[in-house]
Amino acid sequence: MAYKVVIVDYRPEWARQYSRLAQEIRTFAGPLAARIDHIGSTSVPGLAAKDLIDIQLSVESLDCVNELADRLHPLQLEYMPEYNEDHIPPGSPLQDKQQWTKAYFRRRGGEITPDVNLHVRVRGSANQRYALLFRDFLRADPLTAAAYAELKRRIAHHHPDSIADYIDIKDPAFDLIMGAAEMWARHNGWQPPL
Repeated sequence: MAYKVVIVDYRPEWARQYSRLAQEIRTFAGPLAARIDHIGSTSVPGLAAKDLIDIQLSVESLDCVNELADRLHPLQLEYMPEYNEDHIPPGSPLQDKQQWTKAYFRRRGGEITPDVNLHVRVRGSANQRYALLFRDFLRADPLTAAAYAELKRRIAHHHPDSIADYIDIKDPAFDLIMGAAEMWARHNGWQPPL
């Protein structure tokens, strides 16, 4: 079945679905989980999004990925080893690829359960910080969040059958937003939660 890119209006149940999923992941991941965060568009109240829950599981080292895959197997989270790094923003002071590596797990939802993307990143890495700053900035800036939602709707309208095109076009928009997010972080003393 082909994946369709569909953006829907914000759904309050996303927060509840995340909470339930995070509890299950924490239970099965056990001591491997340094922290668990709701990230992505569904983590921003009011923001239109794809109907899937993005979760960031922070770990001390990616050396635990095989053990983590075994632990998460009962949750039907499928380890996708081919997705092992994040987009590196142009001009980032942290160009070291190690700062942008990750492990990725996916679960396709059903009629009453959402799709889940689980991004496993090292605590304190650039990509772990990036996801948290992006989320917190959009939560604090509704105008930017609304503009970002409109961009996503337009990309999905023009590329409904290609998640690769959707992501390829969206990544530079992330980078533009992150410039403002970094200024916001400096001005407000934002630091990623430990």
